[in-house]
Amino acid sequence: MVAHLLGQVSLVVGHTRENMDDLIARALSAQRESKYIDFKGGMDFKEPHSWCETIKDIVAMANSGGGVILVGVDNKGGPTGFDPSAILGLDSAVVTDKILKYTGVQFDDFEITEERKSNASIVAIRVQGVGIPIVFTSPGTYKVGDKKQKTAFSAGTVYFRHGAKSEPGTTDDIRKVVERQLDAIRKSWVKGVRKVFQAPLGHQIVSPAPGVEVVETKSPTATPIRLTDDPTAPAYRKVDPDATHPYRQTELVNVVNKRLKGKARINSYDIQVMKRVYDISQKNEFVHFPRFSSPQYSDAFVNWMVDKFESDPEFFTKSRDEAYRRKH
Repeated sequence: MVAHLLGQVSLVVGHTRENMDDLIARALSAQRESKYIDFKGGMDFKEPHSWCETIKDIVAMANSGGGVILVGVDNKGGPTGFDPSAILGLDSAVVTDKILKYTGVQFDDFEITEERKSNASIVAIRVQGVGIPIVFTSPGTYKVGDKKQKTAFSAGTVYFRHGAKSEPGTTDDIRKVVERQLDAIRKSWVKGVRKVFQAPLGHQIVSPAPGVEVVETKSPTATPIRLTDDPTAPAYRKVDPDATHPYRQTELVNVVNKRLKGKARINSYDIQVMKRVYDISQKNEFVHFPRFSSPQYSDAFVNWMVDKFESDPEFFTKSRDEAYRRKH
């Protein structure tokens, strides 16, 4: 049961999308930066340093559980008059590609939105948290003068938010990542257990394997399941092809002729015609191919041929003519 729950867990670490709006509201009213809130007076992505510093902050926030970067406010949270149109018109895929360039990770769990503060338009970059910290694989180096360079981050470093700053991680940062991950797992378990306890009296909870859809069907190729209280009974069993496809070719011909009641007669050649003209060999509900014996056919195939004849008494004649035409 525990293993199955683990397979179903979709972990959300740090800020969820539901409480991100609350964090935005806090950021818009904040007067100073924090672990989850960063202020920038403006951004000019024509300058290399803007890309490097912005990517550093986005990655650090993601590693720390998520957060918000407000662009167009000063260090006290007041609007600077920055024109946000260039950033708001930026394709998020461009930012994702830049992060990929420096980290090797296709991180796109962020959103760029327009917000209002004191009647001024500002930008909010909403960053979701990650379960596994993102590591910089290439240095974020840019020019600060004709002959000088500055490095925003180095290859092999992992950045986190320390108060209002994005800085290289520590052992304590890694511990907090593990704790957030464990907390998310615990919450998912509690949620699953609560569902079991809330099941109606006299009912049982059935949890199919991931990707398995259980539906009611009369298809002979469907996998039947059995509801039982017997702990030794298998949860699933494979259908018996001898039950779903009971006829060899000779038996199939006899059954079809019996159903036709003398209105028409078929022989083994007609079965080959069905395969050639209607591609019956590709229809699992009609034919089963055992590994070490001849093909077996189903009642569904019998019904199909009889129904075709009843709809068109010339069905078998036309099918033979078509098979002859294709052969010659």
